[in-house]
Amino acid sequence: MKRVRDVKGFSLIEVLVAISMVALALIAGMAVSMTLMRYAERQPEQVLAQLCAQNELAHLRLRQQLPEVGESTSVCTQADRNFSVRLSVTATANPDFHQVRVQVQQARSAAAETQQVLLRLSTVMGRF
Repeated sequence: MKRVRDVKGFSLIEVLVAISMVALALIAGMAVSMTLMRYAERQPEQVLAQLCAQNELAHLRLRQQLPEVGESTSVCTQADRNFSVRLSVTATANPDFHQVRVQVQQARSAAAETQQVLLRLSTVMGRF
């Protein structure tokens, strides 16, 4: 006699493969949401850092003279947060222009060993 088996449903291996695929999709979704959350937390600092950099460049433009070659560091306070603004001015091939680089970091504290650069801007300023 032959046994006839009507198999209905899924095998254990098929169920395990399906569960593992769903788990991988959920892990990928969770990683993406964590990345978006980190960017959302960092956005206010980015905006404040950009304000500090733009203020520094506006200050140079309002002096109405070619900025001096060299580096300087200042502290900028925005929304009760302190930022360290590093200004670097270098000469270009044309003596009527200087390249200006602005780098903004959170102000150094005793607890923080390394500071992450929040923003870098670069522009060329000419003789007025």
